[in-house]
Amino acid sequence: MLMGAYDFDIPVTFRHRIRFTKDAFAEGNSVLADLLEAERERKVIVFLEDSIDQLFPVLRQQIQNYLETQTNLKLTEIVIMAGGEDCKISKTQIMDGIIPIERNGIDRHSYVFCIGGGAFLDVIGLSAATAHRGVRLVRFPTTTLAQDDSGVGVKNGINAFGKKNFIGAFAVPYAVVNDFQFLYTQSAHNNRSGLSEAVKVALVKDGAFFDWLEENVESLTSLEPSALEEAVERSAILHARHIALGGDPFETGSSRPLDFGHWTAHKMEQLTDFELSHADAVSVGVALDTLYSARCGWLPEKDAWRAVEVLQRLQLPVWHESLELRDEEGSRLVYRGLEEFREHLGGALTVLMLEGVGRGVDRHSVDEPLHDSCINELKEVSQRGVPT
Repeated sequence: MLMGAYDFDIPVTFRHRIRFTKDAFAEGNSVLADLLEAERERKVIVFLEDSIDQLFPVLRQQIQNYLETQTNLKLTEIVIMAGGEDCKISKTQIMDGIIPIERNGIDRHSYVFCIGGGAFLDVIGLSAATAHRGVRLVRFPTTTLAQDDSGVGVKNGINAFGKKNFIGAFAVPYAVVNDFQFLYTQSAHNNRSGLSEAVKVALVKDGAFFDWLEENVESLTSLEPSALEEAVERSAILHARHIALGGDPFETGSSRPLDFGHWTAHKMEQLTDFELSHADAVSVGVALDTLYSARCGWLPEKDAWRAVEVLQRLQLPVWHESLELRDEEGSRLVYRGLEEFREHLGGALTVLMLEGVGRGVDRHSVDEPLHDSCINELKEVSQRGVPT
């Protein structure tokens, strides 16, 4: 046999189904039913975050009633579990997801519904990706942050060794259903803070979308439903388009454009034992790297202040006290996030910066003294507002 005679290089493709609706389990709403294959009987197990169960006391009955009207879909169990960032610290939570999957005989033609915020989706997503080496997961993100970013992604993970998402897997969900009804279960701050990811993706991918966010910032701050839902949908589509069409859905390269500002954000979360939310940390990280891009001469300064002002008008932070934490030699602890960011993918450090609104560019180093000055400048801005 000739060496290499049977070598081949064939792309493997996936379907990424994302739908937007309101009241997905309401009678007459066919969005979910149209997604599911049910030419023969299929089992459905539902994992429901406890906070959503408390906020929607009729949801369990709605799910049961809905599935009873669907031919060949059999609800086997609704499992109520804790969510929030704490669930990503507990390694037992993965088995708490896998055990009901096994107990209910969920196979690769059955469905796992997961209804909750981003952290809950991460944990149950990892359980679903691991059981039978992958069962059909239908995500129902319930927060602004999950609907406009993580919920439409392909990552699942938990925190370990003091690092964000160190343990996890890439797995394309069978479908994602963004049900806008769930957005109004959050506090006003959490609802707005999830828009930090919309600002981020607009800055790196779509200048016109950033202009729209800027023009509609008052409506977004007041959580006017039509504006909020449009922002979530446009952000989700931009995130999903990059994942599907960006050429590296499983992050095998060194560039992560959707993680703009995240090297700082992830480290700040760790430094605060995750008391600082991911959404607020991203807001600070985006503000810092946007101003740093301007101070390096890559981005017009007026555009940097536009971005900072939008974040502030959304009542989001642009500075946090964890940035002041230092080691024995006086270096800010947040800079350890650069090596962790590099280590996560390997290879050379690659961080995205801005060269225009809607245009990102990869850079391979961060000037710490210059970045320090940006931190100090944003500390002043957080107290006195954007300079005129």
